Amino acid sequence: RTVTVMRMFAMRAPLFNAILGAGQGAVLWFGGWKVIEGQLDLGELVEFNAYLLLLMMPVRMLGMTINSFARAVASGERIFDILDERSDVVESPHAAALSQAEGRVRFEGVGFQHEHYSVLNDINFEIAPGQALGIVGGTGSGKRSIINLLPRFYDANDGRVLVDGIDVRDLTIDSLRAQIGIVHQEPFVFADTIRANIAYGRPDATREQVVTAARLAQIHGFIETLPNGYETVVGERGVTLSGGQKQRVAIARALVLDPRILILDESTSSVDTWTERAIQDALRTAQQGRTTLIISQRIRSVRHVAEIIVLDHGAIEQRGGHEDLIETDGLYREMWEAQEAEAERLRREAASAGASPNPVGSPSS
Repeated sequence: RTVTVMRMFAMRAPLFNAILGAGQGAVLWFGGWKVIEGQLDLGELVEFNAYLLLLMMPVRMLGMTINSFARAVASGERIFDILDERSDVVESPHAAALSQAEGRVRFEGVGFQHEHYSVLNDINFEIAPGQALGIVGGTGSGKRSIINLLPRFYDANDGRVLVDGIDVRDLTIDSLRAQIGIVHQEPFVFADTIRANIAYGRPDATREQVVTAARLAQIHGFIETLPNGYETVVGERGVTLSGGQKQRVAIARALVLDPRILILDESTSSVDTWTERAIQDALRTAQQGRTTLIISQRIRSVRHVAEIIVLDHGAIEQRGGHEDLIETDGLYREMWEAQEAEAERLRREAASAGASPNPVGSPSS
């Protein structure tokens, strides 16, 4: 269907020009015949043809305007569908503002259902201010639901989610989310300057604050090598940046908010090993002094964390440190052994092919 529409759209302009050209040719042919027959003066034909040429451009512009208007109406309808969408999360009229958060996070018997399906069941954990918690599990285990409940993108059906001992439903949404920075798996980079992309969530950020965030994200050195530095414009979706560079811009974007709580959602899952190491270095720096939730399928991304939770079908299957978990029979050790076996296979293939184990990027990507 899309290919058919694009073909029709591509044929529209040539077909329109062909019709106009054929019409002008018909006028000249018929007018010339009338001149030969003596029924029309040559000057009148030239005058009529000149008027016809003057009329063609407004007709073309009218067609383009009608087309643009129709597209604008369709786009506007889609945009207003989103703007008019009602959130399921309603702020309490008695909600209090969270001004100076310590960053203590606690889930108490949290259960969550989405479209009548149970996603999370009896989730309990606590993260002290400045500490980190790793959450691992397979696809559909409920990892992302946890990070959606903390900033109140959804509300828990059972139990409570608390920040500094206060139920998030008793806090204003803006003040709660102002304390939380999120680095997603696939960050969106706008067709704007790098500075504007980093300061997207905080437009009033000073250059010093932007540079400080970039240094923490270990992207400052790369930015300084660009022709216009922080004022360099990147393409739509960051096409001029590598995957690792986009990820570190996203880290800087989260850090410029100076959040007390940092959520890392599969932030290294789509990059190569060397780039992952560089991003991990940036993340370790970023985590200092911040309560951090690390969501990942890669155990290498969380093995440095003191406490790790293993989710399976929405429930906590295991919890503990990396060394303790790999010594215990269970899902965590199965995931670790499978991932290590896959990494070893890739290393052998790279060695047998005589290739570098870093085929995609480098630490400077």
